[in-house]
Amino acid sequence: MPHDYAAQRRETFQTFRMSKGVSLPKTAVVEYAFFIEELDASWPAFERALRQAGFRTRRLKDGETLIAAIGPIPVTPEAIWERERIATEIALRHDFYPDGWELAE
Repeated sequence: MPHDYAAQRRETFQTFRMSKGVSLPKTAVVEYAFFIEELDASWPAFERALRQAGFRTRRLKDGETLIAAIGPIPVTPEAIWERERIATEIALRHDFYPDGWELAE
């Protein structure tokens, strides 16, 4: 089944609608989380492709999650979605699945 980019985009934009009244920075490092989908997926190939697209990567100790960070970038739904889409396209090609984003501290 193809990935539902429209639903993913709606979730990102909804996050901003729900944050009305919350003070957000103008720019920040944004971290996108990805879970391994197939046990034989290549972590090194996924990380290499993300780095080529400008992301920094780190694996979480749970053995299932990779964080792709980029920025600082503008904290707007458009800017965050633009990078989220790029990282998701890379992830899906490497058998990883997106699981949201957050502003890095």
